Amino acid sequence: MATLPNPLPNLAASGLDLPPGSLVDATLDGPWHEPLLWYADGPAAPRDWPDLRAAGRRVGLLPVLVTGGRRDQWPEDWDLCPEGTSYPGDHDAEEVLAGYWTEYADDETVDGTASEEGEEQSGGPGSWPGLAPAPAREAAEDADTAAAGLAGVIAADADEWLGGARMALVPARRSADIPAAIGWSGPMNHENDVARLCAVLRSWEDRYDARVVVLGFDTMIVSVGRPPATIEEARALAAEHYAFCPDNIDQSPPHDLDVYAEKALLDQEAWSFWWD
Repeated sequence: MATLPNPLPNLAASGLDLPPGSLVDATLDGPWHEPLLWYADGPAAPRDWPDLRAAGRRVGLLPVLVTGGRRDQWPEDWDLCPEGTSYPGDHDAEEVLAGYWTEYADDETVDGTASEEGEEQSGGPGSWPGLAPAPAREAAEDADTAAAGLAGVIAADADEWLGGARMALVPARRSADIPAAIGWSGPMNHENDVARLCAVLRSWEDRYDARVVVLGFDTMIVSVGRPPATIEEARALAAEHYAFCPDNIDQSPPHDLDVYAEKALLDQEAWSFWWD
């Protein structure tokens, strides 16, 4: 993947004031030729995100919270796959989502109803509705301020949210590229090249002021500075979420896009994803 020079090999000389932590170079295929990320040995504090973002950005590092989840799997156990990861800028978000929709939306329609006995209905497979327009509302605050706010809320009670969370720094140009920069394999059963999903995250950055805030073994939490403000906007976005992460709907009752739009997207300042 095309990136700026990785500052992690020279982290000790970077001038960053970091807590005790570890550099991770472990991948599914053995040690990588350079560290992929740094993460702290201890739990994150609410002020860590804005402090590390300000300090890390100066040397080309962006913050993300990492979680071990219920199975206590930290980044060295994540089966990272940087060798098989392309560059997010080489992919088009709409083409990526349209392909997923065609492949995975076998029993879904845009209005959330299921087709009967495989019969195609209006809005079903082959009728990808296109990217949702950006919300008409103005953002209440800067996108990075919103991300820091969510990170602070999570860090204040990370055991309740995630089973623990620690600060990490990743060599990435923009938040949407963080999963690709480390070769994250969380969505492996859905997509082997996470850069394709990062192309969608880039589009969400532009339209919804989204930022990647948390990564786990197979989970992601994204802050949303400008969420859908009307049910129509939320329903349009729900199709993108289904294509991006079908498990959010297929494995979470009531398995309905309209309900998902209302409960998980309308005015929601955080989006959560989980891939089986």
